Amino acid sequence: MGEPMNDSALITVGLPIALAIIMFGLGLSLTVADFARVARSPKAVVVALVIQVLLLPAVAFGLVKAFDLDPLLAVGVMLLAASPGGTTANLFSHLFHGDVALNVSLTAINSVLAAFTIPLITNFAIGHFDADGELGLQFGKVLQVIAIVLVPVVLGMLVRSRWLDFARAADRPVRIFSILVLVIVAVGALLGERENIGGYLQDVGVVTGLFCLISLSVGYVGARLLRLGEAQAVACSMEIGIHNTTIALTIALSVLDSTEVAIPAAVYSVLMYVLATAFGFAITRRAAATSA
Repeated sequence: MGEPMNDSALITVGLPIALAIIMFGLGLSLTVADFARVARSPKAVVVALVIQVLLLPAVAFGLVKAFDLDPLLAVGVMLLAASPGGTTANLFSHLFHGDVALNVSLTAINSVLAAFTIPLITNFAIGHFDADGELGLQFGKVLQVIAIVLVPVVLGMLVRSRWLDFARAADRPVRIFSILVLVIVAVGALLGERENIGGYLQDVGVVTGLFCLISLSVGYVGARLLRLGEAQAVACSMEIGIHNTTIALTIALSVLDSTEVAIPAAVYSVLMYVLATAFGFAITRRAAATSA
């Protein structure tokens, strides 16, 4: 890709460390009780996870095929679809009166699952779209994904169980750090491909925008159809529509070493804030109108 050495060192070392800190921060906000709570509302969790793990990759695959994307961009969209909901989903759920406890549980379970589903879905996409042969997530790289995603979460949970005050104090700084890293990496990825950006945005802007809207809608409508409450439907919608794009960006840039694969996640990370906000206002206004 021809980037300067300091740039690639920043990506191969700095970015995984930044993501590890973010995932550690996520662990600091979780307790074993969050996983136990799932047993008390299994329906909501099962609905959200089935949509997230099975339906979203299928939707992404359909969109990529329909728009006939370039192989590397197609892999990027599939990687994005495989990424779990992020802590930002909890924030949006809170803003729009969702069941935040459900979000916390879903984010926890999703982060554990993602360590295994990301390599599966990404390898499938690489094989199917006949992307660059060097791109595959071999066993060592799969372990790298597990280490980046899962190990810091577990460490964060252990720290919280021992030093609760520290965990509470660290929560806000880690959230701010997470948003900063996401912005810097997304902007960096887009700037790194600035000569192709117009074409990419044309190709990927519509696909990622549609994917975001479909994800938000399916999460909400699916939950309502299965007779879950309004707060749980909002939580499902935000969890499914707002991805942890930092994970997708880190894997694309530092594990797969491809800026082009990172582009869909970079574009999505900008679009999802706008679309999730608009969607949140739309469903809360509708809920208010129906209850009036």
